[in-house]
Amino acid sequence: MVRSGDRNRPGDIARRVAGRVSRHDAPGDPPREAYRDVFNRETFRLPRDQARETARAWFERYPKAAYMTRVESWRLMDDGRIEFTMRRLPSAD
Repeated sequence: MVRSGDRNRPGDIARRVAGRVSRHDAPGDPPREAYRDVFNRETFRLPRDQARETARAWFERYPKAAYMTRVESWRLMDDGRIEFTMRRLPSAD
């Protein structure tokens, strides 16, 4: 007999979520990756100094430990600007 409290252990929750994701393989359903990636992303194209300030502001507003904030990708563009994508979790709940 399974008590209701036993179904809320982390391992049980992970198995239930994994089972739901694996059922989304029917034609027309979103790809599995759509259910796994919950990160918010924002891409910027800014001069170098503004790019640094913007990234610092993100890390201050969304601390890495709580939101898993990171610079996901960056590149130097031909005009000298930096294009970069910041990634974070939507909440720290």
